[in-house]
Amino acid sequence: MSDTSRRPRRPAKPYRRPQKDPVRILAFDALRAVDERDAYANLVLPPLLRKAREKGDFDGRDAALATELVYGTLRRQGTYDAIIAACVDRPLREVDPPVLDVLSLGAHQLLGTRIPSHAAVSATVELARVVLGDGRAKFVNAVLRKVAQNDLDGWLEKVAPPYDEDPEDHLAVVHSHPRWVVSALWDSLGGPRAGIEDLLEADNERPEVTLVARPGRATTDELLREEAALPGRWSPYAVRLTEGGEPGAVDAVREGRAGVQDEGSQLVALALADAPVDGPDRMWLDGCAGPGGKAALLAALAAERGAVLLASEKQPHRAGLVAKALAGNPGPYQVIAADGTRPAWRPGSFDRVLVDVPCTGLGALRRRPEARWRRRPEDLDGFAPLQRGLLRTALESVRVGGVVGYATCSPHLAETRAVVTDLLKQFPGAELIDARPLLPGVPALGDGPDVQLWPHLHGTDAMYLALIRRTG
Repeated sequence: MSDTSRRPRRPAKPYRRPQKDPVRILAFDALRAVDERDAYANLVLPPLLRKAREKGDFDGRDAALATELVYGTLRRQGTYDAIIAACVDRPLREVDPPVLDVLSLGAHQLLGTRIPSHAAVSATVELARVVLGDGRAKFVNAVLRKVAQNDLDGWLEKVAPPYDEDPEDHLAVVHSHPRWVVSALWDSLGGPRAGIEDLLEADNERPEVTLVARPGRATTDELLREEAALPGRWSPYAVRLTEGGEPGAVDAVREGRAGVQDEGSQLVALALADAPVDGPDRMWLDGCAGPGGKAALLAALAAERGAVLLASEKQPHRAGLVAKALAGNPGPYQVIAADGTRPAWRPGSFDRVLVDVPCTGLGALRRRPEARWRRRPEDLDGFAPLQRGLLRTALESVRVGGVVGYATCSPHLAETRAVVTDLLKQFPGAELIDARPLLPGVPALGDGPDVQLWPHLHGTDAMYLALIRRTG
C-alpha cells in the first residue's frame, strides 16, 4: 500500500459566516420588489431607506450608495444583460431572477462605478452568500470574474453590433433601451445620430429634484434658502435641489405649500393658464388630475385670478392624493372621483381644460428606469382609445372661445400628434394655437404649434403639449 494513503488529511477550513452588508442587501431587496411585484423603485426605495436610518444601519453616504446601486442597475439593465449573457454558459432566461439581480448589481459596481474591481467582486459574492447561499455564490463569483476582465467600453465593443450594420440595435445595447423604444424616440426626435444618443444618455442620468413653490402659499425665495438649492431653468415657480437634496427635509414641502414637480410638468400647467381665451375666465378643469401636481399649481393660479378649479380623477385613491395636494389652496376648488370619458358635468362648462392623459410614460425614463423594460409596443393600442376619449370629452367640456391643453409624459408620436390630429378631424370647430410663446425663454421648441420638451435639451421630462381653442 502506498505511503500516501496513510498521510493525515488536511483539516477542513472552518465555515465562515457571510458578512452582511446592509447597503447591498437593501439594494437587492429593492431590485427584487421591482422584479417580483412590478413595483417602481421611486416608490419602493424611500421607505426602505427610512427604515434603515431608523434602525441606525445607514448614514447619508450609505443611502447615496444604495440609491446609486438600485437606479444605476435598473438604468443599465439592458447593457448588463448583454454582458452577463456573454459570461454564462446558458441562456439568460434560464438564470434564476434573484441570481441575475445579484449579477447585475455586481456588474454595475464593476462597470458603472469607481468601486475597485476586487472590492466589487468580493462584496457582491458576500451578498450572494447571504441572499442566495454558498452554492450559487460560487457561480456569481465565476461570472463576475469574467465581467471584470474588461471595462465598459471594452465590453460594448464585444457585445454591441456595429452601428453601420444595425444602428438601432447598437444604440439599444450601448444606451440600455429596448430596441423598439430607441426606434420610437428617434422617430419623435428626428435629426442625426448625435441627437438620439444625447437623448438616450440623458435618460440614463440621475435627474435633479425639482420643487414648485405654489403661488400664494410659498415663494421661490423661501425655497432658495435651502442648502444646495438653485433657481429653476424655465418655470418662475421652480427650484432645483442639487447634490441629492431631500425634499422631505424642506418645511414648505412637508406643509404642502410646495411640492416636488418636474419643470416640464410646471410648464404645461403654466402654458394652459396663460393661453388667451375669449370671454370669461372663471371655471377651470383638470380632467386627469391624479396624483395632483399640476392640479395644485393650476388651483393656486386660478385662485389668484378669482377662478375655480374642478379636479377630476377616476381612481378614488388617486383622487385622495389630489385632495391632499390641494389642501390649503388659497381659493375655492373641488375634487371629485369621476371618469373623464363619462363626465359628471355639462358640456361647455369650462373656460380652460387640461387633460394630462395616461400614457406609456416614455418621457419619464430618467425617473422610472424600470418602465422601459416593462412597456411593450402593444401597450400603445391599449392607451389609444382612452387618450382619444379623454381629449374628445375635454373638447366637449370647454365652451366656445375656451382652451384645451392636451398633455402626455411621452414623446411617442402615436400618443401625441396622432391623437391630436385624429380629434381635430372630428371637431371642425376647434383649432390648434401656438403653444411656444407661452413658454417664454425656453429654447429648441421646434416648428410648433405644439411643443415637445426633451431631457437632453431642456433638462425636463419629455412632456408634450398641444393647445386647442374651441371655435364653434
